[in-house]
Amino acid sequence: MAEDIIVGAVAVFFLGMGVLGLVAPAALVRPFGIELRAPEAVSEIRAVYGGFGVAMAALLGAAVFDVGGIRTGAVVAVAAALAGMALGRVVSRLAGTRTGGCPNWFYCGVEVVAAALLIMTI
Repeated sequence: MAEDIIVGAVAVFFLGMGVLGLVAPAALVRPFGIELRAPEAVSEIRAVYGGFGVAMAALLGAAVFDVGGIRTGAVVAVAAALAGMALGRVVSRLAGTRTGGCPNWFYCGVEVVAAALLIMTI
């Protein structure tokens, strides 16, 4: 039961990110100082943040109900994606890109905690 709540909460996080990425891509990336000046940039944010977020939410939703026995695989896949996102932020810092605490390091923390929580549900 508690495991389902954790998986569901991470799904809601991804769903929120995904829907915002689809309907308001500029608003989603504005806190990062990104300005979408080309149609291709808008399309990229909709695809990577929007479509990916909604797909991860759907996958985790299916995991909550263990549709087709996918729970463990789905949870591991999403946890790996979150860990990869956090790793990308760390690599960026190690490569010399200095960022402020918010939003980059805040989201790094969210990604690490969410990945760990998901792994704990297995």
